[in-house]
Amino acid sequence: MRITVFGAAGTTGSRIVAEALSRGHDVTAVVRDPARLAQLPPAAIHRVGDAADVDTVVELSAGQDVVVTATRPPIGYEHELVAVAKALLAGLSRTGARLLAVGGAGSLTVPGSDGTLVVDDPAYVPPAWRAIALACNDQLAVFRASTDVDWTYLSPAAILEAGERTGSYRLGADELLIDPVGASTISAEDFAVALLDEVERPRHRRTRFTVARTLTPPVSATEAAGR
Repeated sequence: MRITVFGAAGTTGSRIVAEALSRGHDVTAVVRDPARLAQLPPAAIHRVGDAADVDTVVELSAGQDVVVTATRPPIGYEHELVAVAKALLAGLSRTGARLLAVGGAGSLTVPGSDGTLVVDDPAYVPPAWRAIALACNDQLAVFRASTDVDWTYLSPAAILEAGERTGSYRLGADELLIDPVGASTISAEDFAVALLDEVERPRHRRTRFTVARTLTPPVSATEAAGR
């Protein structure tokens, strides 16, 4: 498949590019800052472009099967996520490529909370993360209002960070996935596995799903109670 990845040099985007290349896909890796081109793998097509620019989206998605957005704005510019979402939808409505969006966990509900959003639970979203979590919620709302683009929104666990590629993960819908002690984590590597699995075998078209670390080895009730 032909895949364009915006935000290709970031923690998550770089893992998505690597996973897609390892599966034999043709990847166009896009960064906004030319200085980051050197961080991209040689096997990818290297491009500079801004996902918030509709003409750029049209250019870099023309003839592609899938576009992945893994962009994350710097602190103080969280509102850019909504601008990027709108530009992507406007551009892809003209080219017909599918959209896979790396989202946030803030719009998921906390298990056993009668509907409390993760963004409103400081156990999962401390004050320093609240602005980006709220922006991700607004981003999802933009996608949910779209009727012209074949989009999918993938929410990670509460903690998404570089780690190990195990090749496995748990799937969920709109509720945060936690382990027996309440932790919610997934490595960027396994998140990329889940996203590429969705690219290759779509099961969540025009909806959101979530993933988290597989519970292996399982934690017993006795172990959980002792922690």
